Amino acid sequence: MYLVIRVRGTTGVIKNIADTLDMLRLNRISHAVLVEENPSYEGMLQKAKDYITWGEIDAEFVAAMIAKRGRLPGNVKVTDEYVAENTDYANIEELAKAVVESKVKLADVGIKPVFRLHPPRKGYEDIRLSVKEGGSLGYRGEEIKDLGKRML
Repeated sequence: MYLVIRVRGTTGVIKNIADTLDMLRLNRISHAVLVEENPSYEGMLQKAKDYITWGEIDAEFVAAMIAKRGRLPGNVKVTDEYVAENTDYANIEELAKAVVESKVKLADVGIKPVFRLHPPRKGYEDIRLSVKEGGSLGYRGEEIKDLGKRML
């Protein structure tokens, strides 16, 4: 499971890349989505690599993100009580584990698939350079958790 975060804005985006970002539901800066690791999503990530950053995450981080930034329709926070009443899972941690293992999707449970995060504390490194060049764009691997924690 990948966490994908939009880093750059909409000005001057080529149309087919803008369409890819719309398909990923990344419409604004600091929005994040969870996507599966499969060839079609990986192709979309490569196409939009100059506007996003992504990496692998674990169930513990997904649970923290759902608890802190997960929203239901009507901008209502997700709670353990909601998860226990409306899903087959007892709490947010079990739901997060199922999401990471691709057993269930957030939208199927009623949680909005887009997480609206804060800009990162201490800022981005450089929004025009890739991670390999000391910037913020592209594939990060496990380091996405560090950025995600700064944005929660």
